[in-house]
Amino acid sequence: MRRDALLDAAEALLCEQGTQALTLAAVADRAGVSKGGLLYHFHTKEALIRGLVERLIEEFDALIASFDTGGPGAYTRAFVEANLAVVMDRDQSRLLRRWATVSAAAADPGLLAEIREAMHRWHDRDPADDPDPVAARIARLAAEGLWEVAMHDPGLYDETQLEELRTRLLDLL
Repeated sequence: MRRDALLDAAEALLCEQGTQALTLAAVADRAGVSKGGLLYHFHTKEALIRGLVERLIEEFDALIASFDTGGPGAYTRAFVEANLAVVMDRDQSRLLRRWATVSAAAADPGLLAEIREAMHRWHDRDPADDPDPVAARIARLAAEGLWEVAMHDPGLYDETQLEELRTRLLDLL
């Protein structure tokens, strides 16, 4: 059993049934492995949640990097593109991943600190990186807020509206 498949099972449980459903036994059952198979990768529930947090951060870092073309303002454009890619992803697994992970991590100050550290890294940019630092901050916050709103109601905006928002945010930059 691959580690990612176990994390996928944990996320599915969180998304479908909430944090109270996240037990090692339930994750093992959902993944179709023995509890021992799960414990090989994650010795505790806390280790499993840490794995969710680490994967969330690593995947979003990689997504931003995939859009970063370099040069002035490139990071903020990449950040906006990455957020919109998640929101516009029709299978919605990445959209719900952040909600599931943050919900699971909420009871552990150490894990929340890791999420906050990533948020600082994603949002606290050197003003010299962007031609208009205030517009860049607005675009990053708007993209992040759109993800938050879409997480609660994925059907609120249709594809055309999302593309219009994406275009307008990028035009700000």
